[in-house]
Amino acid sequence: MSKPILPPATIGIIGGGQLGRMLALAARAMGYRIGVLEPTPDSPTGQVADFQITAEYNDRAALSELAQRSDVLTYEFENVDLDALAAVADIVAVPQGTVLLHITDDRVREKTFLKQHGLPVTPFAPVSDGADLAGAVGAIGYPSILKTTSGGYDGHGQVDLNSSADLAAAAHLLQQAPCILEARQQFDRELSVMVTRDGRDQVRIFPIVQNQHAHHILHTTIAPAPDLTPALQKTVQHVATVIARELNLRGVLGIELFARGDQIMVNELAPRPHNSGHYSIEACNVSQFAAHILSICGLPIPPITQYAPAVMRNLLGSDLPAALQQWSQHPEWHLHDYGKAAVRPGRKMGHITVVGTDVEKLLTSIQLEANIDD
Repeated sequence: MSKPILPPATIGIIGGGQLGRMLALAARAMGYRIGVLEPTPDSPTGQVADFQITAEYNDRAALSELAQRSDVLTYEFENVDLDALAAVADIVAVPQGTVLLHITDDRVREKTFLKQHGLPVTPFAPVSDGADLAGAVGAIGYPSILKTTSGGYDGHGQVDLNSSADLAAAAHLLQQAPCILEARQQFDRELSVMVTRDGRDQVRIFPIVQNQHAHHILHTTIAPAPDLTPALQKTVQHVATVIARELNLRGVLGIELFARGDQIMVNELAPRPHNSGHYSIEACNVSQFAAHILSICGLPIPPITQYAPAVMRNLLGSDLPAALQQWSQHPEWHLHDYGKAAVRPGRKMGHITVVGTDVEKLLTSIQLEANIDD
């Protein structure tokens, strides 16, 4: 085990959004200093950091400055310049390395990694041109989904293929970027789980949660997921453990899953804190953000326990002003405002978590009286 990185060391975060903000808040509570690289002035992370370097993510001089002013580097999103990150590894600790990002920033590489390790994934095929598309559709069939291999999020960068009538839209997407064709699966519900490894190489797995999406964006997370059988829990924990160990994981990683009965398929990996893990701030002995900091700094993490059931609801666009107006009537709310300057429809502006014993009451509690974006 390498020597742990202790406070008041400086943690440099690439990316200044809400995930970086919550990482910074968790780290500051432990006594760490925080720097951030982010092109948007007064970013959500910058508001709570010791310093912000305002520059583009691929600005190598700026990244080098962040590295020189930090003791350890981490990131809050996937689209990091891998070559630039590797170039600063000789002047600052980069415990997550570059292999994790290399695998997870490309859907073909990610699915191939999972398949090679015997983990369940939907049938898939890489697609780079029209000839590839014809062959892939012939092999995988309809219904299927064509996705860009990198860069897509919240439903962007993908086309549903239900019949040959959708091939024109698919061809248009192919003109923009290389793609992957995936068979669309029938499933009962969407699950996810956060996993990490601590400074002693112990795998720590968070509770399995159930997610509900609206317009391809996460709306609500129920933690833990209701009605999980022991068999399903065992399967998910096995998947999480294999992934963590095979990736030599540092930091937290989110695993998105489709479930049908006790059968699961791995949909996607997120090499960072995940929206569906926000509930852990109030509901667990260690939040996903604290676990990430402890992991990258080489410190131990206790087994993760959840105190009580919880529900997390995203606040998108004008949800946040509505929630702020109604907050005084809801003492049970744990409301998080991300500090973003501009309100846009569908933009993640904050979230609410409620903790209690009756999940139905918790779900009712987070309904907003006036909610334009739902």
